Amino acid sequence: MSFVWGAATAAYQIEGAADEDGRVPSIWDTYSHTPGRVRDGDTGDVATDHYHRWAQDVETMSALGLDAYRFSIAWPRIHDRRGIDFYSRLVDALLERGIAPVATLYHWDLPQSLEDAGGWPARDTAYRFAEYAERIGAALGDRVHTWTTLNEPWCSAFLGYASGVHAPGRTEPAAALAAAHHLNLAHGLAARVLPGRVSVTLNLHHVRGDAEAARRVDAVANRVFLGPMLDGAYPADLLEDTARITDWSFVRDGDEATIAAPLDVLGVNYYTPTLVRPWNGGTPRATADGHGDGTASPWVGCDDVEFVRQPGPYTEMGWSIDPTGLTDLLLRLHRDHPDMPLMITENGAAFDDQIDADGRIHDQRRIDYLRDHLAAVGRAMKAGADVRGYFVWSLLDNFEWAHGYSKRFGIVHVDYATQERTWKDSAHWYRDHIAGRPFDY
Repeated sequence: MSFVWGAATAAYQIEGAADEDGRVPSIWDTYSHTPGRVRDGDTGDVATDHYHRWAQDVETMSALGLDAYRFSIAWPRIHDRRGIDFYSRLVDALLERGIAPVATLYHWDLPQSLEDAGGWPARDTAYRFAEYAERIGAALGDRVHTWTTLNEPWCSAFLGYASGVHAPGRTEPAAALAAAHHLNLAHGLAARVLPGRVSVTLNLHHVRGDAEAARRVDAVANRVFLGPMLDGAYPADLLEDTARITDWSFVRDGDEATIAAPLDVLGVNYYTPTLVRPWNGGTPRATADGHGDGTASPWVGCDDVEFVRQPGPYTEMGWSIDPTGLTDLLLRLHRDHPDMPLMITENGAAFDDQIDADGRIHDQRRIDYLRDHLAAVGRAMKAGADVRGYFVWSLLDNFEWAHGYSKRFGIVHVDYATQERTWKDSAHWYRDHIAGRPFDY
């Protein structure tokens, strides 16, 4: 089998052109333009100007030797035919260079008009998403290799509606659980109308520590999606843990069967493991997960759990570097769902990259991170996990959500003042690594 090597990006983080060719505002336009929401007042208005520089970026992908490119389609952009044409040109250019287009339909940029009508806590949003999926599937379905319905719905639901550290910035625990369900429903509805191969990408948490604390976190972090998507039902312990928050009456007869649409591959995003322990309420609650300030937690139903800072080293995000968690996570998925092919759809690290006097970016720490995590993937594969590919996050430095432009994940450096692209050492390393075709068999 030929292992797929790729790189990933997201529309709002790289495209810019926020008000061009009929694009309408998204929740991230609103959020980033709200004072105090995003670091340094940064917005995605220009980002890395990929909307105008896409041809150059495709040439970079070709030079890297990528087999596939995972990008997202901006829902707010396809209200106009010119937006659809942009993605059509991009897909054609990828195919001309032998790069498989892997298109994500939702990477967090909900049209603001739908948020005004209730957002993901409203059931109607799932139906509007299915209409969007059907429209873009009809336009590009003859050329897109794999469709990904949602990227990291945990972030959309719980960072967006519980802790408020992502758009739309609401802090309503019951609404977050309703949002999670309607994201699940949107996935199931879209999967049934999209042509060709269908996937979903989850940022599954590898949770360690106290057994009961880990169970509670695993329920609201992982099984809230894995349960209905792969097993056809929400786990009973999740419903019990959150019964005081909501009665789950937003789940209607037939919803779970709709959500459990067949998948061709499950996308896995991994950056760091999660360490938890019980919280007795006697001291300030630890929030070392980095997802909130402790006043509004994304961990709905986990009020008696705290998140422990793990041993270093750390990335610039403050996340511990521990590739063993990736091996363990992949083997857990293989054990629980042995017939489900897996794909690493995001993995990477932010570091404080500097351009040296020689004009190079010597990001050895990122190379070490990638090498060690790829070795972790190899160990999981050797133990039986059916992993089909790996997408580095990210192709380019970009707008890193609430962190603005302060965190650089790219293997290609972007000077935000000039938009000049410069390969980091990690890009050269990744190119050479791909050329060796490891994991092919």
